[in-house]
Amino acid sequence: MHDVVYPNDGVRLSRFRDYLSKLKPSFWAIVVIPTSIAIIYYGLLASDVYTSDSYFVVKSSQREKSVTGFASFFAGEGAGGSTDEVHAVEEYLKSRDALRDVNKDGLVTNAFTRSSISIFDRFGKLGSDSEEALYKYFSKRVDSTYDGGTFVAHLKVQAYTPDDAFEINRRLLNLGESLVNRLNQRSRTDLVRYAEKEVDEARARAATAAVALSTYRNKRGVVDPEKQAAVQIQLVTKLQDELIANQTQLDQLRQFTPENPQVSVLQERVASIRRQMSTEMQKVAGGAQSLAGSVAGYERVQMDSEFAAKQLASAMASLEDAKNEARRQQIYVERIVAPNKPDAALYPKRLKGVVSVLLLGLVIYGIFQLLVAAIFEHRQ
Repeated sequence: MHDVVYPNDGVRLSRFRDYLSKLKPSFWAIVVIPTSIAIIYYGLLASDVYTSDSYFVVKSSQREKSVTGFASFFAGEGAGGSTDEVHAVEEYLKSRDALRDVNKDGLVTNAFTRSSISIFDRFGKLGSDSEEALYKYFSKRVDSTYDGGTFVAHLKVQAYTPDDAFEINRRLLNLGESLVNRLNQRSRTDLVRYAEKEVDEARARAATAAVALSTYRNKRGVVDPEKQAAVQIQLVTKLQDELIANQTQLDQLRQFTPENPQVSVLQERVASIRRQMSTEMQKVAGGAQSLAGSVAGYERVQMDSEFAAKQLASAMASLEDAKNEARRQQIYVERIVAPNKPDAALYPKRLKGVVSVLLLGLVIYGIFQLLVAAIFEHRQ
């Protein structure tokens, strides 16, 4: 069977050959050859790329409780999510640590080195296969962005099979949740640990102050100098009243019955009361060992002890507040959209790629022609 050749086909082929022969070498080099390479690459060599997406928010239960109702419309991060933590998750998902954790069983390496992948797209085929090269390759196929308007984070993973894209996205999202849990646990632990440290220090200061107070009391033989001095003064006052009564009675006997035997008895009693009053006054204000001399030192150690006790009470109250705060402080990841398993490749945009190369070549060729014309015109 012979092919049918129409007369016009030969004419058209001849015209096309003539048209190609008229093209300048520079047009071939700048436009035709790059476009032909792009057609071959996008048409035959480029591997299909599948994209898996997931959306999530990092929320704080404490902030939600503190900002509720109508006020939530005017609150920033409290109404939508925990900005600091979501940025931490965002940075972690693009980090080397995330790559190492996801690739523990070789998931990423296997996903990007499959024999079905074009050698132009396959990891390590035309370049280095080091860990640093894998991280750069991984970074170009994993993207995490945060929308400050909606408070929603978007995780996008690209791979050369739907299963690989889905599994990498799923693992990264799980790792992000684990990171938030660790941050949450560390924050609560630090909060309580600092409060417990304050309590321990306050308890030690209170114990030291109590020992100092006890030592002072034992050394000076007093419990409370001020109260003891008040008791001593009352005793001296009573002795003074008794002295006045006896002295009055003695004066009357001397005046009316000087020979009365009671005179000598009263004289001895008055002298005894005076000695006892002197002794009791020496205890109150009679030198460094008196109650008055002990007041200054006692007040100092007493104030230290009371201050330490108040510090301990305040620290223990802070510890209870910290524990309550830690129980209320709950940060968690809430998935808005779970990772999807794509059923069609979104990349590469083959037609768009070829057209882009063609247009770029034409633009460069046009600029080149203008430069050449300008040079010739300048020489003339």
